[in-house]
Amino acid sequence: MKEIKIKDDFTHEDTWRMFRIMAEFVDGFEVLSQVGKAVSIFGSSRSKGSNKYYKLAEEIAYLLAKEGFAVITGGGPGIMEAGNKGAKRAKGLSIGLNIQIPMEQKANKYIDTLLDFHYFFVRKVMFVKYAKAFVIMPGGYGTLDEFYEAINLIQTGRIPRFPVILFGSEYWKGMIKWLKEKVLADGNISPEDLNLFKVTDNPREVAAIIKKFYEKT
Repeated sequence: MKEIKIKDDFTHEDTWRMFRIMAEFVDGFEVLSQVGKAVSIFGSSRSKGSNKYYKLAEEIAYLLAKEGFAVITGGGPGIMEAGNKGAKRAKGLSIGLNIQIPMEQKANKYIDTLLDFHYFFVRKVMFVKYAKAFVIMPGGYGTLDEFYEAINLIQTGRIPRFPVILFGSEYWKGMIKWLKEKVLADGNISPEDLNLFKVTDNPREVAAIIKKFYEKT
């Protein structure tokens, strides 16, 4: 039997990778700790400027910025661009947490403060740690990931409760129906877990929900 020796280069790489991870955390903490109250907006990077949700995301960001919230997005195109654009139009703070991926996501031009991340998990910590609310616009796997992680962290008590808002009832109704008729019916969540998020189609209601939540706390 031929013995195959595996080089231990990967252990050396992992050691140095820890420094890169630490550097990303330090940079994120240093910059975002100065931001103050902020709202993270998520949604598809594929939505064009003509898409109705692009326009609605821009309006939501505009209204939030007028209420004094900084707007945090993933920094790329589509809904992210719309969020940064709306905040910029309102003369609010527009933040982009860009991710380095093989498809090369370029940061949009409406960002005031830009942070680039190599690691998704570091970036996700920044979204949760420095946002007072999540606004979830129509999107794909990445958007769903952010939504489910947020409500899971709240459900398990790992983070304090904060507003999580699904925008676009028509888009999300199939998922909500499945959560009620399958996930809840099979006992995999509790009835109160369905109250961890709200659904709306009104940009002004988004701002009102967030504002009301913090007036009560």
